[in-house]
Amino acid sequence: MKETEKLNITKSRKLFEEALTLIPGGVLGARKPGDFIDGEYPIFLDTGKGCRLTDVDGNEFIDFLCGYGPIILGYREEEVDEAVYKQIKEKGFCFTLTQKFQNELARKLNQIVPCSEMSIFLKTGSDATTASIRIARAHTKKLKVMRCGYHGWHDWCVEMKGGIPSKFYEDVFEFQYNHLDQLEELMATHGHETAAIIMTPFGHPNHQEMQVPAPGFLEGARQIADKYGAVLVYDEIRTGFRLSMGGAQKLYGVTPDLTVLGKAMANGYPISVVTGKKNIMMAAESKLFISSTFFPNSEAFVAALKTIEILERDNVLENIWEKGKGFMNGIQALIDKHAVGAELTGVAPMFYITFKKDGTGAYKSKRKDFYTQLIRKGFFFTPFHHAYISYRHTQKDLDLTLNAIDESLAFIKYKYQ
Repeated sequence: MKETEKLNITKSRKLFEEALTLIPGGVLGARKPGDFIDGEYPIFLDTGKGCRLTDVDGNEFIDFLCGYGPIILGYREEEVDEAVYKQIKEKGFCFTLTQKFQNELARKLNQIVPCSEMSIFLKTGSDATTASIRIARAHTKKLKVMRCGYHGWHDWCVEMKGGIPSKFYEDVFEFQYNHLDQLEELMATHGHETAAIIMTPFGHPNHQEMQVPAPGFLEGARQIADKYGAVLVYDEIRTGFRLSMGGAQKLYGVTPDLTVLGKAMANGYPISVVTGKKNIMMAAESKLFISSTFFPNSEAFVAALKTIEILERDNVLENIWEKGKGFMNGIQALIDKHAVGAELTGVAPMFYITFKKDGTGAYKSKRKDFYTQLIRKGFFFTPFHHAYISYRHTQKDLDLTLNAIDESLAFIKYKYQ
């Protein structure tokens, strides 16, 4: 069986070589060639429309990264962009004082997010998770934090500890998703000093299989937080406005004290929020300081309001769940057909294809070959992060993707048999 022909990424590589002389590492964060498959993936993109991307070499891809999560509708969503253009052109967006859209978006969140009573608005997920911890500490007058999941790049939670004094994270303890016993043990030792338990209500750890909550896990964490007087924070940066309009807390029926939202809320425009119970959120009024020149900029508020309007009006999440379930069923059928050790985890809007670990390390080679075939065929996934479905993925797009997955798994079976 022949391999799919390698992509021409000459311009991308040339730009990256130039970038290495200008930017440490060429690009920042999880966008380096090594975060995909070096030599196979484009490094610089040019355009996006709907669910498709084009790189600087002219290669077109059906995209399943969705900007690492913000693109819930599609790239260059005209109705959202037009609302933003209108705001910028007719009103402006960066003022000394706040515009009315702050109030409108906060009211909307109160209507759709179960824990939402008061809100503060920021720009990024890391901003929001860090602000939530500051609020919890100010409210409880306690210090320690129990965490589960990825919560951003700030000092207290980042996995890579370079440049960070240990005292900045020495009061933060980690437990694993669906391991309530670990949280119970930590809280038995530190519970009376614990300000917050922050966790992803749906399990999407970096580079690992996705997990739905085991029976009693979310309920147990809620009970433990109540027992010790800790603030329960849900990190719904990825799951908010994607698993349901009210987030995973609405889907699974367990309400936290605070939640942080971002990504899909504004279809790519930079905004995040900490929202939650009034008695806890009021700590942000006078007990601490959170501010930025750009937090009140109104273009992202306008984008968020329009995005939420479209999500509700057009039943977007119902559409994503329906087509996503069929798509996942198709993937699972192909995994069963080829039996090469591939595994599918996740739910319809967010899923991940991995390979079963073994003592030989062959799963790493299979993973690399599988995702190499997909990117060469024009389907943008990554081996090290879960995938998303957007509103603009059509059934034809998904059928084309299933065909590419079929061929890629067949290649793995041929190569490793």
